[in-house]
Amino acid sequence: MDDGQAQAIGSRVRMARLRRGLTLKETAQGAGISAGFLSMVENGKRLLDSSRHIAALAEVLQTTPAELAGRHLPSADRMSADAHAAVPALRLALMGAGIWSRPPGPPPPEPVLAERVAEANRRYHAAAYGELAASLPDLLADLHAATDAASGSRRRRLLRLLIAAYSPATVMLLKYLGYSDLAFIAVTRAADLTAELDDPAYTALSGFFTAHVLLAAGSPAQALRHATDAADTLATRLTTPAAHALLGELHLIRATATTLDRTRSGKSRVVEVTDHLAEATTLADRTGESRAWHLNFGPANVGVHHVSLNTDLQQYGQAISAGTGPHPDLSALPSGRRAAFHTDLGRALAHTRANEARAVAALLTAERLAPQRVRGNHLVAETLRRLARRRLPHRTRRDVQGLAHRIGITP
Repeated sequence: MDDGQAQAIGSRVRMARLRRGLTLKETAQGAGISAGFLSMVENGKRLLDSSRHIAALAEVLQTTPAELAGRHLPSADRMSADAHAAVPALRLALMGAGIWSRPPGPPPPEPVLAERVAEANRRYHAAAYGELAASLPDLLADLHAATDAASGSRRRRLLRLLIAAYSPATVMLLKYLGYSDLAFIAVTRAADLTAELDDPAYTALSGFFTAHVLLAAGSPAQALRHATDAADTLATRLTTPAAHALLGELHLIRATATTLDRTRSGKSRVVEVTDHLAEATTLADRTGESRAWHLNFGPANVGVHHVSLNTDLQQYGQAISAGTGPHPDLSALPSGRRAAFHTDLGRALAHTRANEARAVAALLTAERLAPQRVRGNHLVAETLRRLARRRLPHRTRRDVQGLAHRIGITP
């Protein structure tokens, strides 16, 4: 063992841990190693030479492996890599190949399928993309087998389960992973199932997810048209709380599409976004926090959009006021949506001087809540590059470099 090297690395690890205010036990547990081993590392009695251990400690201590090891190590985001590794099997499932490869025998009972669909959507909202992507091929194959064997009211119930598996879970997963072409296939399959149901609310739901895919593909004008048509279809059939919640979601996606439509003047975009937010606020006051359609409409989600939409409109002061002033309790939201709130607040803060440390703190909070979602967000990468060009306090710069490493960029 190189005693000098072991002592140098141990000293760097101890200093990074103390800066974070973490105990030896907390750090070891977070990195998946024993406290005894970590103690020997910090005291220079064991050489930290495993790249896996170095990367794990760097993540817990929110720094770069290079700072701990004294040498460059390649970036590796295992969780995101797992999600992308599962996409080829999901692609085959979307092509219909999954149904051919499922084991022979009857499909699982309907209650089991319903719980698996609910779990898939919980994983999406928690941004557990790797687990979700791995589970979807078998789930879609089993749902198709069950639906094909059913008739009457049971078939309609299974169709709704299939739509819930395709739309929120599959479409949104693929959107956030960057596979807009596969997301389009998923939303098209959901639309075919929706046509059989012949239910205006489900038709509007299909338009909502189609708008999301078109936004991901870079066509906000087309997204706005689909969302508007869906809202018009639904507006005359508001017979249930779920329908009101869906109309609220449609106002939010219309506002999002409007902010991204650069063919409109800035002033007209602000006016239209303000109108949609007002409509969504009124509907949220009526519905309260809703989980209809496996979505998250309510006052909290409208509050998140006040931050994100003002940030996208470059109204950074309004975004910061919405994010730091009184706002709805975000604890009602799953971790993915809370991460979106902190991400967009961090983006807004990064555009204002003297708020760099607060911006980085917000981004780190978002990463803790939903690492896979934050690390795959190109807007976070752009924000880190913006911050890296400024003169920053030493700790803030270290935080920027650590998050940049985990994302896999050089700021």
